[in-house]
Amino acid sequence: MNTRSNRGAAKPQAPRKLDVAALARDGASLSGAWPAAELERLAEGAAPEAPVAGWPEVQWAVQGELRQPRGGEAQTWMRLEASAEVALTCQRCLQPVREALQFSRWFRFVRDENEAAELDADSEDEVLALGRSLDLRELVEDELLLDLPLVPRHETCPEALPQSAGEAALESEAPRPNPFAALAALKKK
Repeated sequence: MNTRSNRGAAKPQAPRKLDVAALARDGASLSGAWPAAELERLAEGAAPEAPVAGWPEVQWAVQGELRQPRGGEAQTWMRLEASAEVALTCQRCLQPVREALQFSRWFRFVRDENEAAELDADSEDEVLALGRSLDLRELVEDELLLDLPLVPRHETCPEALPQSAGEAALESEAPRPNPFAALAALKKK
């Protein structure tokens, strides 16, 4: 795992135990990369023919911000960006299909779970409870899982789709006469 820290955090931050309040207070940022295999839930969806060991690293960056609304108390915010490339099984041809995942989201942190649930229901922003520390890798993995396609598939499958025996037999038969043409002939008589 590589991690870079920017802009004046008082002490180095560990992404697995991120102090979000300090990150926001200091206006600090962190960035880095993790091997895709370390994101076990994401790796579970790997196509058997394209194991997770061959995937590129998951890139991420985080920026803390303290916002001061008029007449209110300071709010703790964090922007999280991540990108990954995964190989899933195409639901048409059953071959591996590469999917690029990328997101950039703002998260607002509040005192407790009750306040988070209340604000999250009324807001378009992501709202989380502020704990002692945040496992950033877990949050990145959660957000990447939310960005996975519901039905992974190629735009155009690289191989012809397999046909059933019935479909192959229909294609090889001579064209069938139009049943309405026969009705029209009977009607003329």
